[in-house]
Amino acid sequence: MFNENTIQKFQSLETPFYYYNLDLLQKTIEAIKQANKKNYHIHYALKANANPKILNLIKEAGFGADCVSGNEVKRAVEIGFKSSDIVFAGVGKSDKEINFALDNSIFCFNVESIHELQVLNELAKNKNVKANIALRINPNVDAHTHKYITTGLEENKFGINPYEFEQVFEEIKKSAHLNFIGLHFHIGSQIQDLSAFKNLCLRVNEINKHFIQQGFFPQHLNLGGGLGVNYTEPDTHAIVDFESYFNVFRDFLETQTEQHIHFELGRCIVAQCGSLISRVLYIKKGINTNFAILDAGMTELLRPALYQAFHKIENLSNPNGKTEKYDVVGPICESSDCFGKALMLPEMQRGNLIAIRSAGAYGEVMSSRYNLRDEVVAVF
Repeated sequence: MFNENTIQKFQSLETPFYYYNLDLLQKTIEAIKQANKKNYHIHYALKANANPKILNLIKEAGFGADCVSGNEVKRAVEIGFKSSDIVFAGVGKSDKEINFALDNSIFCFNVESIHELQVLNELAKNKNVKANIALRINPNVDAHTHKYITTGLEENKFGINPYEFEQVFEEIKKSAHLNFIGLHFHIGSQIQDLSAFKNLCLRVNEINKHFIQQGFFPQHLNLGGGLGVNYTEPDTHAIVDFESYFNVFRDFLETQTEQHIHFELGRCIVAQCGSLISRVLYIKKGINTNFAILDAGMTELLRPALYQAFHKIENLSNPNGKTEKYDVVGPICESSDCFGKALMLPEMQRGNLIAIRSAGAYGEVMSSRYNLRDEVVAVF
C-alpha cells in the first residue's frame, strides 16, 4: 500500500495522523456497483467514518446516508446527500435530533421502540407533517461476532421484538402522523460468516410475510450491513467479495415485486483505505518482550482497547529488518492503551514510521482528546 514516495512524504509530516488512500476507496465503490446487479439501494453508514472528503466521494457515487445521530444527519445534509436518501436510525434519538430530521424531510426514521413511535408521532404532529417510518425488528439472529458489536439478539438493546408486534400494529393505526413504509434489520458488525446473512434472510421472510398478512405492507426492506473485512491481510484482501455478499440475499430473500431492498454498508467500504501513521518514541527492553512506545494511542484508535481488536502493524522505516518481539503501546495513561502484545516485528528504533492498518473504519471517527491530546488530522 505504501510506495517510496508516500513514505518519503510521511517523513516530513508530524505524527500521528490518518492516511487515506482515496484510489483504493474509489475502487471499492466501483466493486460495490459492479456486484450490485439487483440495483439494491446502498446507504453508507456515517458512523464508520464521517471525514468530509470521504463522504463527498461516497455521495458522488450515488449512495445514500445511514445516520445514527442528529449531527450525522446534519453532516449528511451539509455534504449534499439528498434528503430522500437519508435514513435516521438509533435507539435513543433526542427530540432535537428528530425535529432537525423532520425539518429536512429525510427519507425515513428507523424506529426502535413503541415509545419512540409515540414520541415521533407527537413531534410530527406539532409540525403538521407525516414522518416515514421503518420498524427496526430484532430478528434474534446470532451474527457470530464480538459481543460488543452484536445487535440482533433478544438481550441486545436494539429493535422491536416479535412479542410486541400486536401492540405495534395498534400504535401505528392510531398514529395519524406516521407513515409506515418498511422494516429494518441489523444483526451486528464485522460479520465474516455469510451464513449469518442467510439466517437473517430466512427470518426476514417470515416477518415480512406476517406484516403483509396483518395488512401492513413493507414497501422497503432494509437489511442493514455488518459485512466484515480482513484485518490480518489488508493488502491481499483490500476489497471485500461484495458479489458473494449480495448473492446471499439474491438467493435467500423472498420479496414482493413492489418491494425495494436497502443496505447500510460502512466498514467494508472504508476500513482498508485508512491507516494510522505513527512514530516510535521509545524502546523499553524487557525480559520477555520489548515495549515499542508510539506517539499514537487509544485516543487515535480505540478499537484495540475497546474490543481487543487486531490491526496489522508495519514498520515502514525498516520493513525487512531482523524481527524481535514487541508489545506495541501508546502514550496514554491507561494500561489498556495497547495495539498488540508479543508481536514479532522488524526491529524498531526511535523515530521509525509505523503504520497501523485497516483503520479507515471506526478509527478517526472514534478518536478523542482524552489526556488533552491534540485532535488527530487526516492526510490524503
